[in-house]
Amino acid sequence: MPSESSSHTLTIVIPALNEEQAIGGTVSACLAAADQVKQRSGVSAIEIIVVSDGSTDGTVEIVRGIDGVQLIVFEENRGYGAALMEGFRQGSGSLVGFLDADGTCDPRLFGELARTLIAENADVVLGSRLGPESQMPPLRRFGNHLFALLLGVLCGKSITDTASGMRVLRREALEWLYPLPTGLHFTPSMSARALLGGLRLVEIPMPYRQRVGQSKLRVVSDGFRFARVILHDVLCYRPERLFLMAFAVCLVAGMLWAAYPLEYYIAERRVEDWMIYRFLVCGLLASAGYQLLAGTALAHRMARFGPPRQTAESFWPVLVARLFEGWPLVAFITFCTAASLAVLWPGLAEYAATGHVQMHWSRLVTGTFGLVVASQGVVAGILMRVLDIWQIQAVHKSSRAQRHATGGSRGKP
Repeated sequence: MPSESSSHTLTIVIPALNEEQAIGGTVSACLAAADQVKQRSGVSAIEIIVVSDGSTDGTVEIVRGIDGVQLIVFEENRGYGAALMEGFRQGSGSLVGFLDADGTCDPRLFGELARTLIAENADVVLGSRLGPESQMPPLRRFGNHLFALLLGVLCGKSITDTASGMRVLRREALEWLYPLPTGLHFTPSMSARALLGGLRLVEIPMPYRQRVGQSKLRVVSDGFRFARVILHDVLCYRPERLFLMAFAVCLVAGMLWAAYPLEYYIAERRVEDWMIYRFLVCGLLASAGYQLLAGTALAHRMARFGPPRQTAESFWPVLVARLFEGWPLVAFITFCTAASLAVLWPGLAEYAATGHVQMHWSRLVTGTFGLVVASQGVVAGILMRVLDIWQIQAVHKSSRAQRHATGGSRGKP
């Protein structure tokens, strides 16, 4: 019986944009390391693909002069991520890996990356460049620590190097990761989606050398782009995480803002006119917080229409979703509506009788925001019910398709 390792082949993709100073050494190092990588990882074969991403220097000519390498040429620059994805598409390996062309990474590490991926049944293994032997410039090192902190807070899982340019992953993992951006923010987006999708991502330390030639990375603008893509992926793939965090902020801020008026009312049985600002802020926070909870419930339900997630559903989104369906939602809407009308009733009765209202503003503000929250609950409940109907229809459609497929196959001679 062949081992699992020997059943795998590895495609190594090297994206290159005007890397004539480094590309020859990088490709030669990959070729020289091939036997060692195969011995270390157990993969049966390695192919190396270089993608020239619109290079205008001698990069293409240098690669063409090296045997044993497949070359893909983009006539115009399409982006770092686009080059990698084209290399993945044209490659044949069951495992796909990549490294930068700038000479910063040691290709021999592919052996340990692939070995770890197979041995630990991981989906993605990346080399962390932030170890003690790293030659990464201090500013970039600081930025990578910030991105790792941001991703850890938003995803609930931490890695040290979100933008590592040397990785190995299973080809089937691409189905869970795509679509990925075409620019330099390809790597942090891959890290975010792997963690958000519940893929098994493993890091191992790697040496990192000073690059050869001029860097294409613009620290400030690309740094903002990296942060933006992490936030974008969290919002698009697990928005409930951000919604719940924002709800917690609204809840804490509202409690702090309401503490003094509440304490004053308990002691004096009245509120001061200047407290109207606190009432308005607290009402706004309450309404925003409830809307964020509704968004959490809807996002959790909508996730059923996307690709299946590799991890179990989180406790809090499940709990919130249950609060927006059935009797819990009806009870909450009924309570908010009844309590608001009770608070507003003296003013409504006075207006009906005299055409004027002398009711204190605190009742108006409190009752109005209660009705706003109740209306938000009604809208959320309707949308949750619509999603339930769509899911039932999708299940029935899938069942009919399976029955037709089974019947059709049985009818074949």
